[in-house]
Amino acid sequence: MLGTIAGLSAHDMWIEPTSFSVDLGRVLGVKLRVGDNFHGDPIPRTESMIDRFVVVDANGTREVVGREGADPAGLLRVTAMGLMVVGYQSKPNPVTLPGPKFTSYLKEQALDAVLAARLARGQTDAEGREVFTRCAKALVAGSAGVAGSGMGDRALGFTLELVAEAAPASLKPGQDFPVKLLFQGRPMAGARIVAVNQRSPFDRVTGTTDTGGRARLRLPIAGTWLVKAVHMVPAPPASNADWSSYWASLTFEVGSDS
Repeated sequence: MLGTIAGLSAHDMWIEPTSFSVDLGRVLGVKLRVGDNFHGDPIPRTESMIDRFVVVDANGTREVVGREGADPAGLLRVTAMGLMVVGYQSKPNPVTLPGPKFTSYLKEQALDAVLAARLARGQTDAEGREVFTRCAKALVAGSAGVAGSGMGDRALGFTLELVAEAAPASLKPGQDFPVKLLFQGRPMAGARIVAVNQRSPFDRVTGTTDTGGRARLRLPIAGTWLVKAVHMVPAPPASNADWSSYWASLTFEVGSDS
């Protein structure tokens, strides 16, 4: 089950479609998952938590529909050939963590600027009051991988967003996966990007974005991949929190050599 908001704050969240390659006219289930090491628990559809839940394909943008409390959280019919970009952005959620736990979490996520700010203010042991937002995407090949329109990934306008700069279906194991990170629509430099394979989640690939917000991740094996990034900034005064965090994820499938 979804569990408490506090329990969600320290975990990844991603979109796990029922398939990454679907024939035209078929219905795709869009599952939301939260957990660690690319293994997680269901997040049932909760309308009050949804900011945006959309799919973009060659026909344009439409809402991902679903029933309150259901898992999968969304359903969509494949209406066009080519790549479909499925995106979910949550509304901000508050959480407060004890000082040592918050510091440990900041270190784990390589949020060095926030660590330094807390140290400079003498707040290392102070509790961390945070509001967090999830920004998840998945890339699905419509019509069982047919190229169709040739449309690639694109920015959906999420606060923190990963954008693939190559079609996952064209990648082979051992090739570089180019990705761009955007914060509020602008390239974000110096951010850590992590790629996790579902079959081998502890063999991770990491990179750091350049001045153009880009990183290249060499993905060694086939299968389902989760690419993720986290960013934290001072929270707005009216939020009753000290920090706002944004968690971006991108899931897709890389084929085999054959």
